[in-house]
Amino acid sequence: MKAAVIARSISNQALHGQTPILEFLLPSFTISPSRIRYASITTSSASPNTESSPSSLESSSPNKRQKPLSKTQREFLDRALRVNQAGELAATLIYTHQTPPITRAHPHLRSLMRHMYSQEAGHFSTFNEMLAKHRIRPTAMYPVWSAAASVLGWGTGLMGREAAMACTEAVETEIGGHYNGQVRVLLGWAKEMEDKGEEVGEEVRELVSTLKRIRDEELEHLDGAVGEGAREARPYELLNRVIRSGCKGAIWISERA
Repeated sequence: MKAAVIARSISNQALHGQTPILEFLLPSFTISPSRIRYASITTSSASPNTESSPSSLESSSPNKRQKPLSKTQREFLDRALRVNQAGELAATLIYTHQTPPITRAHPHLRSLMRHMYSQEAGHFSTFNEMLAKHRIRPTAMYPVWSAAASVLGWGTGLMGREAAMACTEAVETEIGGHYNGQVRVLLGWAKEMEDKGEEVGEEVRELVSTLKRIRDEELEHLDGAVGEGAREARPYELLNRVIRSGCKGAIWISERA
């Protein structure tokens, strides 16, 4: 019954508004190069170490009262952490299935693939712990995303180095932006608390620090992929568009299911 309600809700929102699910299911295959947005660690909308962080995030004051998170803030965190965990699961599976064919054909990429997989596995473990700590359920789409990520990793791995790197660039462009958005929301909460003379709780401090670190590592993967020929993939524009649309759709669905 709950699954049916969720399905109807997603269907209604997709039919009556412009939502990522439509772009995910029906991506535009007529693409002009000018529509492709290139991202890098230096051009991201919130590049590492450039955010203006409230001073209250750096130190605590025993004289200030701590206000618990509101219901709306809790709901935001539930959605955010559920999506993050699903995304990191997908990333580990993509690299798991890309690595064998890529490293056989290009042995020099073995260390890079191992490095990226190791960091993604660490991210996945971090969000698993956060879900357990905050008693947040994983997405109901877990099996679907597992299968989709495995197929994407296997398929782009067989297509070759450039396609595998283009996959990484596309995924990390969306995920980096997704984490940027979460960091900005949390910094906004911290600034609001500071302005009201309230103490920023350890929970928010930990989340900001963790999300910034993981975001920076994801953008590092993006730059590494571009450096290894991501934009030499053929057809680059099509791969970029389809994979990014898939990521947007998966994020949109996982927030709701």
